[in-house]
This record gives sequence, C-alpha cells and structure tokens, in this order.
Amino acid sequence: MGVFYRTIDTCVMGRKTYEQAVKFGMADGYSGKSNYALSRTLTKAASKKVTFIRDDVAAFAERLRAENGKHIWLVGGAELIGGFLDAGVVDEFVLHVIPHMIGEGIPLMSPRHRDVPLKLSSCRAFGDGVVMLHYSVESS
Repeated sequence: MGVFYRTIDTCVMGRKTYEQAVKFGMADGYSGKSNYALSRTLTKAASKKVTFIRDDVAAFAERLRAENGKHIWLVGGAELIGGFLDAGVVDEFVLHVIPHMIGEGIPLMSPRHRDVPLKLSSCRAFGDGVVMLHYSVESS
C-alpha cells in the first residue's frame, strides 16, 4: 500500500467515507495529501485540512485535472465511484484483493455501473497474499 500511497497527492472521499474517517480519528483526512469530501448535505468539515465539495462531479474533476500533481484517489463507495464514472473521468482502477473472505461489504460500484470495460495493465502479488490489480478503463 505504501508504494501506491506515494503515487497519489489528492484524496476524494464520499460523505459516508468521510464520516467513517472522522470516527476512526482521521478528521484531517489522509496525511500529506489534499483532501476533499463530496457531500450535498454536510457543510462543515471536522478539520480545515478537508475541503467539502458540492460542485458537479465533472466540473470538480476538470478543476483537479487542471492542477499540477500526481494521481487522484477516489476513497469511497459505490455512489462516489458511480458519480465519477457517470462523468466519464475515471482513467484506471487499482484494486487490492485481500485474502480474507468477509461475506458482505460495501459494493465497489453502484448497479448501473456493473459493465465497465477494463484492460489489465499489471498484476502484482505480495508476500502476505495481497494481489494488486491495475486496470485501465477502456472507452466504450
């Protein structure tokens, strides 16, 4: 995860993920990164190090892409990723498969986005059994 973490400089969270981060003691967001939380309902972050965004996802993504920097990490669930997929601004997925079966969880994408064409760019296995899959999003 450390290698991946160094490749990003911006973290974008959904409201629910941000609320969980605050509960876990991460009110400042991710250390050393620019942190944003998308929410139509929340107006004030628990820390000045997190900026709330109410803008249209496409306009926000365009602003972020115009800035100098590294990669943007979408830290959130199905609604956040779905919004960025709707806007057509997801370039790649870096997925970590962790060898622990939980039987339930939060979906990666909302149901309307179950058919996203991907091309495998790389695959890396780690000694602890974690596998990192790096996919590019193919244009449809």
